[in-house]
Amino acid sequence: MTTSLEFPELLRLIDERSGAFRAAVASAPSLDVRVPSCPEWTLFRLVEHLGGGDRFWAAVVAAGPADAPSAEAAATRATVDAPRERDALVAWLADSTQALLDALREAGPERGCWTWWGASRTPQHSGGVARHRVQETAVHTYDAQLALGVPQPLPEAAALDGVDEFLNTCVATTSAWPHKPAVLDFHATDGEGHSWRLTLDADGARPEGAPGTADVSVHGTASDLVLFLYNRVPATSLRIDGDRGLLDLLRAWEPEE
Repeated sequence: MTTSLEFPELLRLIDERSGAFRAAVASAPSLDVRVPSCPEWTLFRLVEHLGGGDRFWAAVVAAGPADAPSAEAAATRATVDAPRERDALVAWLADSTQALLDALREAGPERGCWTWWGASRTPQHSGGVARHRVQETAVHTYDAQLALGVPQPLPEAAALDGVDEFLNTCVATTSAWPHKPAVLDFHATDGEGHSWRLTLDADGARPEGAPGTADVSVHGTASDLVLFLYNRVPATSLRIDGDRGLLDLLRAWEPEE
């Protein structure tokens, strides 16, 4: 795992972003407000999704090494019983996040567990879960804020780690890239100017590559890069040099498992 963030910092960011999410929910005019970045979802449905995810991953981490989610985790995913009353819903989300944090602290950063990203470069352990849940919580906090018309950038530390986490967890694969080999670069214009390279070829997708010129380079704040990768902001939010059609091909690609 190439994260630049230590395990306690990952847990802190999950807690902090969940708190920001709950603050958005508490200030919303209605739980039925639509979420533009999650088509067909209301704010209530978004809370169900995040809180249910926290409870699911808490059960997965607690179960330890496994080839599939435990029966408890599966039951948690199948039955998300979130209250409709606002104060109770906010408390339910806080309890959900606390359950996840408790499970992660109990497991520590290197205990194995099931994950859906088995073919990627992110380890199947509690540290990998914590790292991904930072991004899940941060992006959905942005969704909740967007629904209220007050979207805020992702915290810089979460965003900088988020680009690398997305490329390693959501993109990296050994499935052959079905198009002409390509190299994509992503450059953060904030922080210390971090950059990431993604190579796509017959060997799959991997966040690395030999020196040379990329076929397309994407420039933006780390927050905008993450939000672009998660389809939250358009390409017009960034500066793109080179063959931008490659980004459309990457978005549309569904590698075989």
